[in-house]
Amino acid sequence: MSADSDVLLVLSSLPDQATAQQLARTLIERRLAACVSVLAPCTSVYRWKDKVEEAAEIPLLIKTTAGRYAELESTLRALHPYELPEIIAVPVLRGLPGYLDWVAGETAPSGIASPS
Repeated sequence: MSADSDVLLVLSSLPDQATAQQLARTLIERRLAACVSVLAPCTSVYRWKDKVEEAAEIPLLIKTTAGRYAELESTLRALHPYELPEIIAVPVLRGLPGYLDWVAGETAPSGIASPS
């Protein structure tokens, strides 16, 4: 596998279910992610502009590759309703080889053969 096909797990949180579902679908349709897991609502507690805040959020687990990350980040920033969205990419050091190959294949731009 090349460095571009290295798998990343990207974390983000959205303010509501509808926004999370739409963003997930957009990422899949654009082949920026192989899978987006839209999780159950959670409560986030954080400091924002010198004030402690608490908000219900919908976490996303986005499976992508290093080669698609820049465009994925750009898309998240453009479509995310928050002023400063959570976008954290974690490298996947190990995983089921077939699954990692699937992620690389599903995020390959159209017309590019998936890895074998």
